[in-house]
Amino acid sequence: MARTPKAQALGAMLRQARKDKGIVLDELGAAIHRDIGTISRWENGERTPKPEQVAQILTRLDVHGVRYDEIMTLAYGTNESQWVATTLPELRQQMAAYIDWEQRATSIVEVDPLMVPGLLQTTSYIKAVMTAGGVPAGEIASRIASRIGRREVLEKPKPARLLLLLGQGALNQDVGGQEVTVEQIHHILTMATRPNIDVRIIPEHRGWHPGLEGPFALIEANRSATHGNTVAPAPRQLSSIVFVGTRRSVLMLHEDADVGTYREAIHRIMQVTLTAEASLNYIADLGKRLERNDDRRSHLAKGPSKPK
Repeated sequence: MARTPKAQALGAMLRQARKDKGIVLDELGAAIHRDIGTISRWENGERTPKPEQVAQILTRLDVHGVRYDEIMTLAYGTNESQWVATTLPELRQQMAAYIDWEQRATSIVEVDPLMVPGLLQTTSYIKAVMTAGGVPAGEIASRIASRIGRREVLEKPKPARLLLLLGQGALNQDVGGQEVTVEQIHHILTMATRPNIDVRIIPEHRGWHPGLEGPFALIEANRSATHGNTVAPAPRQLSSIVFVGTRRSVLMLHEDADVGTYREAIHRIMQVTLTAEASLNYIADLGKRLERNDDRRSHLAKGPSKPK
């Protein structure tokens, strides 16, 4: 069985392309002379079609232009255990795959030594990051809406569990300025009152630990199996995946050995974090200090009061 991240992403794209055209599996199977069981396994990533078969499907579905090129990009190397995206089309497909994993998640562990991760970012924080990062002004609003929408996985009736291992320096970066930082701190404290969210601070000066190597996310999610023309969830079948991002690429790991390495890393990081209570106390105290500093600056800016 394939079931690699890339195979699942390819299958999801083919399924969406078919649904966009209003074509059921029986119709597509008859058109390309394949039984619906084979197409179903292609669409859920259990098997991978050859590139020429992908091209045949896309031609039958009248998919062309940029979308054709992006789907065809996924048709190569689908059986590789590690998916490294370096081109813009693949990066977009990986982000779509990441969001799909996130929305199906039962548990998410985010490790970030220097920044607040996306699921807990405020609108102002997101805007500051994107503006400083050079995102075109015309795209910022839609990207903010997309990122805010991802929070639904933490707020729905049966939400995912989130464990955030956040570096102490992440809240000292002054992203967007002090006002944005204070707002971000209050948001983290509010979200951390939810029973499914656990925030731990990784203090500085604790020596080496895996958290110093950079951010990553480990997601455990329900698998879905496609049967015929329907999708039947299989909640007892859990899959795990690790996302490791760099400036120019994203690496997705799903092999047991790779996931196990990152589980061990999380275990080692947890040994140096503050407790949940101490972490929230630290965050709250930092927010109060920043607010006092802001009040002091505002007072100084007004100048001395005039004598009566």
